[in-house]
Amino acid sequence: MTGLVARQRADLAPGAVHIPDWLGAERQAELVAACREWARPPAGMRHTLLPTGAVMSVQTVCLGWHWVPYRYGKTADDGAPVKPLPDWLAALGRQAVADAYGVDAAAFHGADYRADVALVNFYDDVARMGMHQDREEQSTAPVVSISLGAACMFRLGNTENRNRPWIDVRLESGDLLVFGGPARLAFHGVAKTFAGSCRSAIGLATGRLNITLRESGLSAPSSDQK
Repeated sequence: MTGLVARQRADLAPGAVHIPDWLGAERQAELVAACREWARPPAGMRHTLLPTGAVMSVQTVCLGWHWVPYRYGKTADDGAPVKPLPDWLAALGRQAVADAYGVDAAAFHGADYRADVALVNFYDDVARMGMHQDREEQSTAPVVSISLGAACMFRLGNTENRNRPWIDVRLESGDLLVFGGPARLAFHGVAKTFAGSCRSAIGLATGRLNITLRESGLSAPSSDQK
């Protein structure tokens, strides 16, 4: 809860649901501790190099499948095998989809959600994420996004291009955002991270962590190609 008035669940667009304060402080702290372990090398957190030669301002560690622009593999940038996605984290993703869609889960391809990939992004006070689509997956199941630490301004756009119309929503620590169905391929990004808004009680004194769960729809290759 921010301020004296409880923030309310919101349907941002058909298939896009924001649930404020979905996780309590204790559960958030557990996730922050897990993220710290995942961030350690080998196959640890890194700034992703884009095909243009630019480097992303966020740092990322992958679980289950390793993402590089614009594909998935089983080997991290340092040559180590990608870290596994824990069963308990996949179960948290199923709970997220159930809480977001309820009896309508089947309509958004989330009735039997089985996430097999997670991207854990760390934003410092100046990091941002440009408008993009999550389209490397073969599955049309929803994307689950969990926010930890500093607040951010999340921008949810349309499915056609990076331009307007879009909606901006402030995501706080513990918030859940799920987008699937008509919103599954919506362009989206993080326009701003709010410095000084972090909650040290969860073990993160500065910056923002975002755990994004997805169903890849991929089969593990017999031999990985980097």
